[in-house]
Amino acid sequence: MTVESVKPGTRTEGGRHNGEPPLAGGAVPVLGHGLKLVRDPLAFMAQLRDHGDIVRLRLGPKTVYAVTAPELTGALALSPDYIIAGPLWESLESLLGKQGVATANGSLHRRQRRTIQPAFRLDVIPEYGPIMAEEAHALVERWRSGEVLDVTAESFRVAVRVAARCLMRGSYMDARADRICSALATLFSGMYQRMVVPLGPLYKVPFKANREFNRALADLHLLVDEIVADRRASGQKPDDLLTALLEAKDDNGEPIGEQEIHDQVIAILTPGSETVGSTMMSLLLVLAEHPELGDKIRDEVKTVVGDRPVAFEDVRKLTYTAHVVVETMRLYPAVWILTRRTVAETELGGYRIPKGADVIYSPYAVQRDPRSYDRHTEFDPERWQPERAKQVPKFAMVPFSVGNRKCPSDHFSMAELTLLTAAIASAYRFEQAPGSDPRPRIGITLRPRDLRLRALPR
Repeated sequence: MTVESVKPGTRTEGGRHNGEPPLAGGAVPVLGHGLKLVRDPLAFMAQLRDHGDIVRLRLGPKTVYAVTAPELTGALALSPDYIIAGPLWESLESLLGKQGVATANGSLHRRQRRTIQPAFRLDVIPEYGPIMAEEAHALVERWRSGEVLDVTAESFRVAVRVAARCLMRGSYMDARADRICSALATLFSGMYQRMVVPLGPLYKVPFKANREFNRALADLHLLVDEIVADRRASGQKPDDLLTALLEAKDDNGEPIGEQEIHDQVIAILTPGSETVGSTMMSLLLVLAEHPELGDKIRDEVKTVVGDRPVAFEDVRKLTYTAHVVVETMRLYPAVWILTRRTVAETELGGYRIPKGADVIYSPYAVQRDPRSYDRHTEFDPERWQPERAKQVPKFAMVPFSVGNRKCPSDHFSMAELTLLTAAIASAYRFEQAPGSDPRPRIGITLRPRDLRLRALPR
């Protein structure tokens, strides 16, 4: 791909540019660059860095500013000039609503963070340890049958179960886990298409894909209503996040509305389960493609725990295992694309960004940038040893984001993924089974397309 003959502005004294950022080439009438973002979005976003720290794109009638430099993506996350909005979040609103912590801004977002943050305090997370360990070992036991594993179903199932049992104390999720996984697979794929090819009314035409999307969306919202109704009917008030939501007050001291409760439960179940499940799929792919990593994890676990099963309290000592998790998140980030919107005219990278502009960046591209990483496409867990990690530029690896949009469940998710990886790699080696398709499946999240593995007991 080339950049059109529109010259990027030259820097003036003080670092500003004359003119706008360069416009990426290859746009087509009506769709703009949306077609490239559908056909090969990972390659498209990665090569934009060759043309500057900021590049203009066209998505339909919109001009979008793509940011490629890590220091500027950090500025986006930390500046009050940008809010959660833009094509990504607009496509997600049909799922997440406008009143959940994932999509809210301003005072509503701050209040919601205060409501959910206690559930993810560092001193609270060990309380979830026995549940995480129980689910990890149940997974290992279930795989002893020797059947070919549907990695998508298995990864989502364990992610949903851990989230539900820890945060909503819900064994009632057993019968609903498969429905959630099926709905999410359809929704996150359809939402990506709606983001990059904003055809508006055409998505309301009753084509097969639109009907499937609408059915999946309706079923997921129904599931959430069932979960809330079950809790209220039980009369129980365990000390969990769902109880906190049901008893939360708004800024006037009144109980929060039903829609906000609904949207918050959606935010607990879907983005978290989708990202953890997607990362788990990529971890299993990594273990299949690099069996030596599993051997090293097994050796570390044996050194730390001996002959007993690995437990939550061992997680802090499993440093190599954690490095494998982090390196997987670097090369295969579940959240591979993000958007923001300016609330006022501002400056970024020396360019003027107008009020109301959409800004887009790709953690996938930033985390594979050869300017930031030696052997940038090589899977190397050792790069996260303390001395080597210092060489990684600031904001070149922020899998849980930074600032007031930092994922509140970062420590929870990291502990969960480390424990799951340790338990699984200690018990099995993996090889791909016939019919497996490990190519990336590009939706709102990134994960293997249809990974099928055979678990070989150690």
